[in-house]
Amino acid sequence: MTDFIQAFWSTLAQMSPYLLFGFFAAGLLSIWVSPALVERHLGGRGFGAVVKASLFGVPLPLCSCGVIPVTMSLYKHGAGRGAAVSFLLSTPQTGIDSIFVTYSLLGPFFAVLRPIAAFLTGLFGGGLVNWLDPSDSGAAEPAKSCTDDCCSKNEKKPPKWERMLRHGFVTLPTDIGLPMLIGLCIAAAISVWVPDDLFAVRLAAGSNLLAMFVMMLVGIPIYVCATASVPIAAALIAKGLSPGAALVFLMTGPATNAAGLSTLWGVLGPRSALLFLFSTAFCALASGLIVDAFLPRQKAVEMMHHHSIALPDWVGHLSALILLTLLLFGIARKCARKAE
Repeated sequence: MTDFIQAFWSTLAQMSPYLLFGFFAAGLLSIWVSPALVERHLGGRGFGAVVKASLFGVPLPLCSCGVIPVTMSLYKHGAGRGAAVSFLLSTPQTGIDSIFVTYSLLGPFFAVLRPIAAFLTGLFGGGLVNWLDPSDSGAAEPAKSCTDDCCSKNEKKPPKWERMLRHGFVTLPTDIGLPMLIGLCIAAAISVWVPDDLFAVRLAAGSNLLAMFVMMLVGIPIYVCATASVPIAAALIAKGLSPGAALVFLMTGPATNAAGLSTLWGVLGPRSALLFLFSTAFCALASGLIVDAFLPRQKAVEMMHHHSIALPDWVGHLSALILLTLLLFGIARKCARKAE
């Protein structure tokens, strides 16, 4: 148990300065990129709207559950199915906060690769839906004019600095608090109790594809946000998992979950839902195979350990205390909401 606590705190201290900065950047992004701006650019139904949707989705810090209502709002505001699916694919895979955490734990290669993979997955899935499911016939809830509070012209908003801080340091920790702590606990447990040669022993040389299928089958139905998936992937690579298989988990875990798929099935229809699922699986496996072809596991491990900016130990420990406080406050806030 002592080793578990040490592994938990070590990972938390390593990632917390980057995640806190990511929260700040996400707060700035929330006031620079308004929902009205996103909706205005995603209102078209051609491939241009798919490109914009995928591009908009990459930096936004929304998880696979949080992105569902946003996507449905975009669809209600007139976005086409292709643009909606594109946004739904690219957004939860990464975000400005998870990019910083990816850099801190996995190195610059994965920090650059994840947003590129998310963008291309959005393009592929959105284009596929535009091609094979272009009409709105069969959708359980067709697009219509929005009458929600978000479109009210008389809404009084707090000052921008207050909205920025609230989004970055209250809303985001509330959204990811519990998944983040669960992810850190899983990573610590893997580090302490999983044998170092587990994957090397269980999977013969050249069987990385099998590992990718396993990671895909694990990642698709479960709920894990883009940020919380990073320490799990780092721990798995350290235990012998190939970087390509880890990327498959990083793509499928945040992008899909059972609740989101059922919602997508009901709103956009079964064909769009199946195309969404196929796009996620196909792009994840293709990306994993490409990564393993060019990045040996040992090189990935070296990059994980030799890239970080040298920060004083006290900065990491202080940041870990601040982050842990924010996450616990977010969990308590979410529990209080459910109790009301």
